[in-house]
Amino acid sequence: MIDTILNYFNNSSAISLGVLVLLSIYFIMVFWIYLYKYFQLIGYVATEINNLNSLLSRESYINPLSKIGQCLNKAPVSKEFLNVCETSLVREASSGISWLSIISSTAPFIGLFGTVVGILESFAKFSTASKVSFSVIAPAISEALVATAAGIFVAIFAYTFHQILTRKVYEFNTYIRSQIDIIITRN
Repeated sequence: MIDTILNYFNNSSAISLGVLVLLSIYFIMVFWIYLYKYFQLIGYVATEINNLNSLLSRESYINPLSKIGQCLNKAPVSKEFLNVCETSLVREASSGISWLSIISSTAPFIGLFGTVVGILESFAKFSTASKVSFSVIAPAISEALVATAAGIFVAIFAYTFHQILTRKVYEFNTYIRSQIDIIITRN
């Protein structure tokens, strides 16, 4: 297995290797963004759930660690101010998530570019030979398809993580909106 991988890297062109390096960077970025934002959003949601439960139990105490509590410390309570605060909080919570969407849509094309270049290089090698059989062409094309597979692999994770984080942002927004409705009703 390791010999096959080393042989692949030895026979690949600079463009094919560049494509794989770029897709590797994408893959690392996808996991870094996901883990960072996921744990951040988990914390936000947990804090807002506790704050909402506090407001629902008729307590007037708003947790200062809550994002909505931080907004209330900045200005007098008004519906307009709370709506602006909500928009700002959702924008903050969703920052960086668009990168996952960008990666999920571009990774397959980068992989396809690597495959096309690999196939073109393979045909260029075979152009000098008088007879080329399928047993010679098939391994070269299969090596070129590795780039497409890598692009699709990265895109699957990026798209899945984008959907998970978008759902978490929606959940966070739901708790913020509920708290705003309670605060407006009480004032």
